[in-house]
Amino acid sequence: MPDSAWSLNSQLKKDTIDIGDLPLSRVLVIKDAHYPWLLLVPRRPEVSEIIDLDEVEQAQLMTEISRVGRALKDITKCDKLNIAALGNVVPQLHVHIIARRTSDVAWPRPVWGVMPPLEHDAEEVQHFISALRRKIWLG
Repeated sequence: MPDSAWSLNSQLKKDTIDIGDLPLSRVLVIKDAHYPWLLLVPRRPEVSEIIDLDEVEQAQLMTEISRVGRALKDITKCDKLNIAALGNVVPQLHVHIIARRTSDVAWPRPVWGVMPPLEHDAEEVQHFISALRRKIWLG
């Protein structure tokens, strides 16, 4: 299916930095410097659940989650990865991959609603994005 019928949800667009596309998913960085926090958004129109993808796409999504998760863990040296597809606020299917540290502001609770988002330092986030792009083969 061509990507032309797909578009990124406006709330996700507002809350993220686009860093590129894997074969199935757009890779985004959440604008919150409290946590190294990524989203994978499959480029398929009107998909809200993982089960809405066909089996080949589901397998591709798992491959991409694993690739991005491994890269994020390697880059951040985090204590734990949180991986979730909730969609209670934004219905478009998106998978959160969050690097957690026992010292982060929300530990051990989920990250949602604990602290207002913290703006990224422009140089630091660009360094992070460059490292991530190399690790997940985006350039």
